Amino acid sequence: MKKSYVTTLNPAQVDIGLLIFRIGIAVLMLMHGIPKLITFFGPDPIQFGDPIGLGETTSLGLAVFAEFLCSILILIGFATRFAAIPLAITMLVAGLIIHMPDGMVRQELPLLYLTGYILLFFSGAGKYSLDHYFLTSKK
Repeated sequence: MKKSYVTTLNPAQVDIGLLIFRIGIAVLMLMHGIPKLITFFGPDPIQFGDPIGLGETTSLGLAVFAEFLCSILILIGFATRFAAIPLAITMLVAGLIIHMPDGMVRQELPLLYLTGYILLFFSGAGKYSLDHYFLTSKK
């Protein structure tokens, strides 16, 4: 019981926590990215929002890049900090531009994802990742 309230960080527990968090957020975002990937390469004409004036195809392409490709990178822990940047930008646009008229009910999820990607940007992938493997194998 006493260990539950210790404020010092245990590096092993932090690494396990980052692994669980990385896998969770990546898999959940892939559930948004896979349908967009299918739409992008599908036979039907692209109908997608254009929140910042880049065109529907470009906007969908950027969303697919972030939500599909960057999520896979975060899942395996490769270039995690760099992969978190496009995802954070995508969630910022979704939360503050696309869902702004809908109110906080629709803004909550993208802003929650944004918070997670900010965490990954600052923390990195942790010990159980390809980032750690490649950075320690060079030494």
